[in-house]
Amino acid sequence: MKFFADTAEIDEIRDLAETGLLDGVTTNPSLVHKSGRDFIEVVREIAGVCPGPVSAEVVALDYAGMMREAEVLRKIGKNIAIKVPLTRDGLKACKALTGDGSMVNVTLCFSAAQALLAAKAGATFISPFVGRHDDVGFDGMELIADIRLIYDNYDFGTQILVASVRHPMHVVQAAKLGADVMTAPPKIIHQLFNHPLTDAGIKSFLADWEKTGQRIG
Repeated sequence: MKFFADTAEIDEIRDLAETGLLDGVTTNPSLVHKSGRDFIEVVREIAGVCPGPVSAEVVALDYAGMMREAEVLRKIGKNIAIKVPLTRDGLKACKALTGDGSMVNVTLCFSAAQALLAAKAGATFISPFVGRHDDVGFDGMELIADIRLIYDNYDFGTQILVASVRHPMHVVQAAKLGADVMTAPPKIIHQLFNHPLTDAGIKSFLADWEKTGQRIG
């Protein structure tokens, strides 16, 4: 499973890149607003730090507007994935952009039917929002399982990018279901390291080492 960081904070991205865990980055207007910086400047800086796909979202809702904004975003770098909403115009833009060689991330997916449409439109990534799905009483992981089954049935190349990840078990469950990618805030990725038995084991080993009176180096 590929790990994408869902953030517009460049320091967090650099920190994750140094661990070797970072395969890509997703951004959205809300994350850029939180950063307080210029959108194009932020995306350009992220694309320079992360060699993997960097999702940058259009804000136009009509096809012509999406294509105009996508043209600006594509010039930032070859690793830019244009992020479009799962609407009729969004999928029309998806078809045109992927046909022209661009990566496209179709976002705000909440049903298997929508995911099927995105795959048929040639999406590089489909982003089902599991946390928001859970919030309204549906099982986000059941959605991932349905999309995986449909994509495997027809050998679609679209990658399932699990979004709106709220906790480490979302990551584990998505991996068990065969999702291709997950994107999460860096704090969620860091939580994957945590286990009380690891902490206890380190404490025990260090206590025993102290008793030997030895040093390394």
